[in-house]
Amino acid sequence: MEPQPAPDRSAADDVTGAAVPSARHRPVAVAAGALLAVGLLAGCGVRLEAPPAGEPVPDSLEVVRRTAVADALLVADGAEAALEELPTSRKRVVAELTRIAADSREQAEALGGEYDSGLATGAPTDAPSSAWDKATPADVVEALDDAAARSRTAAGSTGDGPLARLLASVGAAQTVSGERLAALVDVAGPDIVEPRVPEPADADAGDEGDEGDEGDEDDAEEDAPQEAASPGSPTDDATATGQDAGGSSAQDDDTVPEGLTPHDLSTLVVSEDATRYALQLRAAIGSGTTRDRLLERVAVHAQRADGWAAVAGTQATADDPRRAAYAVPRVADQGDKALVIDLETDLATDYATLVGTTAAGTRAVLVDLLVDSAVALDDWGAEPEPFPGLPEQAGDDAAA
Repeated sequence: MEPQPAPDRSAADDVTGAAVPSARHRPVAVAAGALLAVGLLAGCGVRLEAPPAGEPVPDSLEVVRRTAVADALLVADGAEAALEELPTSRKRVVAELTRIAADSREQAEALGGEYDSGLATGAPTDAPSSAWDKATPADVVEALDDAAARSRTAAGSTGDGPLARLLASVGAAQTVSGERLAALVDVAGPDIVEPRVPEPADADAGDEGDEGDEGDEDDAEEDAPQEAASPGSPTDDATATGQDAGGSSAQDDDTVPEGLTPHDLSTLVVSEDATRYALQLRAAIGSGTTRDRLLERVAVHAQRADGWAAVAGTQATADDPRRAAYAVPRVADQGDKALVIDLETDLATDYATLVGTTAAGTRAVLVDLLVDSAVALDDWGAEPEPFPGLPEQAGDDAAA
């Protein structure tokens, strides 16, 4: 059999043979093309971007702080707006509004000032800088009343002790400022809660059986001359202003503050009783209106000394820390006004300190007692302060 010649390869066969291996590299080519396209787009300034950062959501403490700052600045702006409308001839009102504006801005700064995240918010740049177009002194009194009420509530409920202490002090200052300005312009002042030391839970039942027997004796002694009471037993003054005095609207005014140590309670008992003793001693040698005012504070501090001793469980026991007598400066060395101011300042500091160390939701009575001391200081002629009960703030001011 003769051999056959080899078949010729056609052009089509060459094309098909060349095409087969190139198909295996097609995915690589597609990927390379995509990368090249992305690179070209990036080089032309077209890129995928993340959305702009938004304002962080404030937690509950930050909301409390911002609210207090906004209140203080609203009062400051209102006082300044009222000054623009007020005749300069009303010098006392002008001086009071000027002080209120300055103190309020100082309070806002101590609270941390207005929050600024540094992020663009899209707010118009020509927005008004103040919420007040115009204001009257009465408007400022109302703003102070609202701010003081919110500060008091926040101081009693916030979980941050140092912030609560600062809020309580600011609220006390706002109450004093509201009262002072209201008196100058003859409008109603801020509502002031009358504080009372809460009774311990186990004392309620025991006291009910004794009230009937003591009623007639209390009536007979109501007009009797005031005499120093012995330590360890409830005073007549305490009975006259007893625990049934109403008017308190705080959610926890009937609750004993949680976190008070035996040392804290002992300090309160002695401080209140020493104040009672000193004022009662001055009242015994005083006369007229001054004597009446001293006796009014004697009754208040006697009740509080007895109340804290009952809370401590030391009332009329061998552990009662009260003494028969305390050192009191002579009138020639320190007048009645200066003495009252020193004693009330010390009590304000004590109560402000305890606001910062006791549990949220139980400390409203301490907040109210700080306010009471601040109001008493103003009543006796002390210079108003932006931070009553916070000596470190006064120290900073003095140093400046």
